[in-house]
Amino acid sequence: MHFHEVPDPALLDQLLTLIEDFTPVWQPLPPNTVEVDLTGSLTYFDDNPQHIAQMIQIRALALYGVRTTISGGNTVQLATMAAAATAPGRVTIIAPTDAAIAAFLRPRRVADLPGIGPATAKTLARYGIYTIGELASTPATVLTRILGSAAGRQLHARARGNDPRPVTRTALVRSTSTSHTFARDELDAGEHRRALLGLADELGLRLRTKGEVCRSLTLTVRYADGSSTTRSRALPEASHHSPVLAAAARDLYANLCLQRARVTQIAIRAEQLAAADSAHHQVQLGDTDDKAHRLEVVTDAARSRFGTHVIKPAALAEHHQETGHGSLPVSLSARCPWVS
Repeated sequence: MHFHEVPDPALLDQLLTLIEDFTPVWQPLPPNTVEVDLTGSLTYFDDNPQHIAQMIQIRALALYGVRTTISGGNTVQLATMAAAATAPGRVTIIAPTDAAIAAFLRPRRVADLPGIGPATAKTLARYGIYTIGELASTPATVLTRILGSAAGRQLHARARGNDPRPVTRTALVRSTSTSHTFARDELDAGEHRRALLGLADELGLRLRTKGEVCRSLTLTVRYADGSSTTRSRALPEASHHSPVLAAAARDLYANLCLQRARVTQIAIRAEQLAAADSAHHQVQLGDTDDKAHRLEVVTDAARSRFGTHVIKPAALAEHHQETGHGSLPVSLSARCPWVS
């Protein structure tokens, strides 16, 4: 279940209370996604998943003005995959029959299966395995030789729709996110990377202003056909510095190996937030980023006084100047005398 346009954590708490009216078993996945187990609700309401999903949608819209996208299946994996294939504001329920599950899974690319990244998809392609159906039809013994014992058995089971993971009730994990929506379907990888730089700069400023750091970063890229790709990475150490976040976001984007993809939106999410004064920093010998970090203090002070757009990375400032938007680009040297 995905909630659209929920920037306020208090509002998300209210939406979780709404879900409590249907089931006590839910697991929040920030920023706006919740995994829900409706097994008990089907008996209690004597209804089917489609109608219950529509009731949740109506209540969320009527009470809080929030649109929801809901997908469902008899496993966490099916529900997650159905969510990626569901248009905003719609409901997709995969019937719990072998025929329905196979019809949904088999035509899809192996890269759509949770647990398969670009490297694994490329390895499978070398053996002529491009779809989940071809993966499911490949003997488990062959997959274990290609991918290793544990990974081969696990992916063979998931390709057949078998996923024993339960929905576990957990507390809301704190996170913060930001996104950029392109004016048109954007094919230029340079524009994609420029958007990533701007998002990382905005996210870093937000974290520093609140005195927080994050331990991991998640990148979500949404395409013109409505599908999306999400990848996450743990940071080497908790940080709120924009260059660190930008480097992690660029690596996540590069690992997607996109070639002239029609991208409509890019979002990054800082996860596992903690107070900055509780974070540990590994002291290193030699060159460090101390000068860059001191420059951030100066730029943050300027933005606080004159506005968030008064100073920005050179790549973004030049872009705004070319398009006739924004103000004069400013470049700060690491030898800036303002920094003590």
